[in-house]
Amino acid sequence: MDAEQIFHTGNSFLRLGIIALRGAEDLAHKIDRFLVEWAAMGPEARDTFIIGAECPRFSSGDGKGIIKESVRGMDIYIIVDVGNYNCTYNMFGYLNHMSPDDHFADLKRIIQAASGKASSITVIMPQLYGARQHRRAARESLDCAVALQELQAMGVKNVITFDTHDARVQNAVPLMGLDNLMPHYQVLKALFKRYPDISTSKEKFMVVSPDEGAMNRNMYYSSVLGVNLGMFYKRRDYSRMVNGRNPIVAHEYLGDRVDGKSILVADDLISSGESMLDIAYYMKKHNAARFFATATYALFTNGLALFDKAYTDGVIDCVFGTNMTYISDELRKRPWFCEVDCSKYIAYIIAAMNHNVSVSALLDPHEKIKKLIEVYHTDLN
Repeated sequence: MDAEQIFHTGNSFLRLGIIALRGAEDLAHKIDRFLVEWAAMGPEARDTFIIGAECPRFSSGDGKGIIKESVRGMDIYIIVDVGNYNCTYNMFGYLNHMSPDDHFADLKRIIQAASGKASSITVIMPQLYGARQHRRAARESLDCAVALQELQAMGVKNVITFDTHDARVQNAVPLMGLDNLMPHYQVLKALFKRYPDISTSKEKFMVVSPDEGAMNRNMYYSSVLGVNLGMFYKRRDYSRMVNGRNPIVAHEYLGDRVDGKSILVADDLISSGESMLDIAYYMKKHNAARFFATATYALFTNGLALFDKAYTDGVIDCVFGTNMTYISDELRKRPWFCEVDCSKYIAYIIAAMNHNVSVSALLDPHEKIKKLIEVYHTDLN
């Protein structure tokens, strides 16, 4: 069954409720609008599926979770953005910004507040908590695995995440559902909409992986677009550690010539962005026509100034980032940034799971991308 046909079956949503944690309200309201629209197709119309909840804090920094409506027997979906650093709270007279730890603690508080009364609890955590600390390289903690085990022990049935750093972390919770989705279709749709004149022929377009860890993601793009794939190898200095990591000495490129081609580089996140800019400058130095970067989570932890300069210098054309984590107003205003809306995709997932319909077609959007490319090439010609 096609995803959109789910909502024409005449079945109503089965006691569905959405709880948005602090910092995830905007995304949750966009998802809710789609669900309300689809619910109107069935026998029961709803004004909203969002359930009121909050996690207030005392002046000492302690907090608690409060659900303001009954959730007994309901299919609950909790949406949390652990990367939203714009949320603040007061503690001992100081203004603190919420960290991923704070957001994860609030998630556990809301699960506790449900007190086991919900029929099922699914956590939608696009940016997986602790995902960058997913494996041991020395005597280190395993934050992501332990966090998932905590959620499983608290009765969470499923965790829905997007483009996690290493999907193998699901091995930590083999008895709990963990779906790792990719926004490939949404990114390509945004690319074609913003650049309707772009050619995706082998002669004019190429996909390049920023490192060996991102190969699968970029292989998918090159496969569905039918173009060649190149990659960068990060040469690191393993004799020393800087901020917990071995510093990158150089980026070595492996692949075909890039002169005259539009380049798409896809990664799970842009943190400081230095690696992505190194790649962009290399590509422009070798006469690439256009440079597009896409990151599911565009964090820009070191600010936007270097990307502003790269855009002014004609080095980058556009950075695509999803709205599944916090995007600052400053970033939204940048001419080189394009926001990729994934709210409809998440709404599809929620509706399909609530209707007990397979989500396989949503996990692999190959057919939708194929149709998108066919329509795009028809319009281009």
